[in-house]
Amino acid sequence: MHSHFTGIYAPYLDQYLDYKRRLGFKQQTEESILAIFDRFTVSRGETRLGITPELSQAWMKTGTNLSSSYNFHRALLINKLASFLNEQGIHSYLMRLPVCKMDFTPHIYSQDELEHLFEAADHFRIKKGLRQIMFAMPALLRLLYCTGLRGGEALALSVGDVNLDDQTILVRDSKNGQQRVIPFSDSLATVLRQYAFYRNELPACLVKKDRFFISLAGKRISRDCFGRWFSRLLLAAGIPKGRGITPHALRHSFSVHSLAMMAERGADIYCCLPVLSTYLGHKSVESTNHYVRLVSAMYPGLLKDIDRICINVFPNTSGYETY
Repeated sequence: MHSHFTGIYAPYLDQYLDYKRRLGFKQQTEESILAIFDRFTVSRGETRLGITPELSQAWMKTGTNLSSSYNFHRALLINKLASFLNEQGIHSYLMRLPVCKMDFTPHIYSQDELEHLFEAADHFRIKKGLRQIMFAMPALLRLLYCTGLRGGEALALSVGDVNLDDQTILVRDSKNGQQRVIPFSDSLATVLRQYAFYRNELPACLVKKDRFFISLAGKRISRDCFGRWFSRLLLAAGIPKGRGITPHALRHSFSVHSLAMMAERGADIYCCLPVLSTYLGHKSVESTNHYVRLVSAMYPGLLKDIDRICINVFPNTSGYETY
């Protein structure tokens, strides 16, 4: 099910996503970006088909505060859309792609920020007529921080994927296409059981999708919609917006805080890395090792017993996930 596109490119965005999915690509992140692009064209009052240099330049200006790699992905996607439009006989401009620099350092939420964010989600009041996904937000945010799940993985969970008795989650829709089962804590189990209780109180006729996290209307929660509500929560929590301050930063925070806790307990970090890597669903331990560098920088002295050469046992080349 695609986002509800409303701009002049709406039918072509649907066609493009359908075409890519038939080729086997998931297109979750792409759908989210195209939903933002769709609203952007509406806000500009675009009435003529065909991506122009002016539209491309204006679109790229909206990404000045984003990471270099994510902004590159945004530009590449619009170029792919432009190529698709050209194939449909709609002349569109292919922009020059920006330089992709691995200069991104993820934001790690402090304990104060996490407390304010959760408190804001618990007490946020919804105005009449707005899409009411806040019903699920308190549990969803805690799940992301307590398990390090990607946002798309959490939103794709079905009711059957969350075993509240065994306290495990089956992740089917992974970024890397691999399933994994992860356990979760007693405290998170309490939160999820409370949410599930109220979820099950919704009229059966309203629940239109077999998703664990749904809105009060019983509908699935899109990544785009989740991102917009997260921005409102940041404002309510008094956390200023900035580069990397996103829902995905909850995953980064989980990783760094987990490694810091292991180090405080005297665990051998490099024996724990493969376990954390599997838990996070990384393709290799190399991706997880980036968090060791962050722990070393954020908690000076905590890793003092680890050979400093070991901290760089994996070359810092691929960078962090940004979505």
